[in-house]
Amino acid sequence: MSSPSTPPTSSPPTPSSPPTSSMPSVPSAPQATAPVVSAPSVPDRDARRILALTSLGVFIVFLDTTIVNVAFDTISTSFDAGITRLVWVLNAYTLVFAAFLIPAGQLADAYGRKRLFQIGLVGFALSSALCGLAPGLGVLIAARAAQGVFGAIIVPASLALLLPAFPLERRATAISTWGAMAAVATAIGPTLGALLIEYTTWRWVFLLNVPVCLLTAAWGARLLTETRGSRNGGFPDPLGVAMSAAAPALLSFAVIYGPRLGWDDPRVLATAVAGVVLIPLLILRSRRAVRPALDLSLFRIRNFQASNVATLVFSVAFFAVLLSSLLFLQNVWHYSVLKSALAVSPSALVTALVAPLAGRLAERFGYRPVFVTGALFYAAGAAALALRAGASPHWAAHWLPTLVLNGIGVGLALSTLNSAAAKALPPERFGVGTAINNSFRQLGALLGVSVFVAVLGTPTSATILGDYHRVWWVLAVIPVISAGTYLATHREPEAPEAPEAPEAPEAPEAPEATG
Repeated sequence: MSSPSTPPTSSPPTPSSPPTSSMPSVPSAPQATAPVVSAPSVPDRDARRILALTSLGVFIVFLDTTIVNVAFDTISTSFDAGITRLVWVLNAYTLVFAAFLIPAGQLADAYGRKRLFQIGLVGFALSSALCGLAPGLGVLIAARAAQGVFGAIIVPASLALLLPAFPLERRATAISTWGAMAAVATAIGPTLGALLIEYTTWRWVFLLNVPVCLLTAAWGARLLTETRGSRNGGFPDPLGVAMSAAAPALLSFAVIYGPRLGWDDPRVLATAVAGVVLIPLLILRSRRAVRPALDLSLFRIRNFQASNVATLVFSVAFFAVLLSSLLFLQNVWHYSVLKSALAVSPSALVTALVAPLAGRLAERFGYRPVFVTGALFYAAGAAALALRAGASPHWAAHWLPTLVLNGIGVGLALSTLNSAAAKALPPERFGVGTAINNSFRQLGALLGVSVFVAVLGTPTSATILGDYHRVWWVLAVIPVISAGTYLATHREPEAPEAPEAPEAPEAPEAPEATG
């Protein structure tokens, strides 16, 4: 994306906003971080509570991106609906969530991160209740769309609340833990959904959210304090908000339905063209608006750009491997839905263990080596699937090692990218900046599904094993590409050189003795 013509501005640093968090606007300059220990803005015990609270909020949101995947058959039977209508139970959430992330981040910065976080939690609880009690498919789809709106509100507000609670030198670990909850929720969603469907009904897939969100909101009302970013608060440019929501929604529709309807289908072409055309119009509008919906100045920050591109590319592989693994276990090894979901769950557990370690490693060695290591681990896991997964089930010997590799890869890679993107942001742009980063992640998820569908093709009983192997070889290459891109574009923050000690003044010469 092109950079704006005006440089970003940031407010002077305060005790809760260390000077090293405000980044320069020149994209080519390395971002300097002074080697000083910054003071936390809240007591350490409260900071840990805020981390737990915001992580729980983001866990619920990303859980609902995949927990419904295993409920298709039971929802279809309940409403006597075909797959063409039923797919909107998934897509309504995904499309709306991706579309509203950036406007929601802008609103959180302008109107208050705590206020938006609380609104998101209560709204998510109400829309989840409507999903669980839906009398028909139309109501369920509309309620899923509402979930997407409130989920998009929760995510940027939660991270924007988390960042000021930790001193600069501990933020990478905190963000890694927060990001791990999103990755674990995405990976464990099918397993939890399968368990709920096995022992209750599909409606509890949604109703489970209600008490969790309401209790989290009540906890947040007591624990959190209000913070804002923009000093000139006010509603962002309404036309820009509409455009920033419509562009990813139209592109996402084209990505989802292109493989299914055909890329030459008039509906796919029309939505793709409209989405592409809206992007330069949104940039132009954002340059001219008094309170733009999209803060283009953020894209002048080199490390923010690098983290977003790497997030997009790596997420393609992450989501595609998750989906392909579940379908392979069901279609080739003939596992049940519950058994296949349980079979992939160890990867999420490994991710949960590795992600906090990733933050500490990034603080010590830098973001590039940690992300590249994670990306290569994930590539090795995908390649191992292609080499070891055969027609006969051998879970412990052939499948479990790949889960360990993938879990380590996700824990190192995605957590590090979350931390790097947040570190590059000025404090007054935490909300919208994290929203942009998560938008790139969601777009990667949509692209990953399309890549999987396109590469797999239409397998037959004779070709299905080779078709899946081909998919995994392609997906093994994508994390390597993300690693190379990150190495080429990210610059590690450099500590300023210590000033040289002043030279000692020369001693005055003794006067010569006279006779």
